[in-house]
Amino acid sequence: MLNRIILIGRLVADPQLRYTQTGIAVTNFTLAVDRPFLNQSGEREADFIDIVTWRKQAEICANHLTKGRLVAVEGRLQIRSYEDQNGIRRKAAEVVANSVRFLDRARDFGSEEPVEGPPEPEFDDVPF
Repeated sequence: MLNRIILIGRLVADPQLRYTQTGIAVTNFTLAVDRPFLNQSGEREADFIDIVTWRKQAEICANHLTKGRLVAVEGRLQIRSYEDQNGIRRKAAEVVANSVRFLDRARDFGSEEPVEGPPEPEFDDVPF
């Protein structure tokens, strides 16, 4: 059996970091993923998919991701049931991420200049 999902999209809001009672970090965020076709009005629509990350990955996402960042998420689909405030049984679908890759560079407080990152590799030194 296989339960694997790969998504590429943009965060619709900053990730929300919290900790379980046992001190394990968990971060939630929503990813906007464009559909591969246009609707009848000729406009592109998107799906809004809830993502959950755990432990060190949760802390990294919370500290380095912000609204609008482009990421790739690989994980598994999880359907969970809960009871709402009115006692009605509900279901929620979310992707539990195994890995989150940052596909763009962070911007420094909204400026157009990218934040300094690691130096680019020197291809003159590659032995092939």
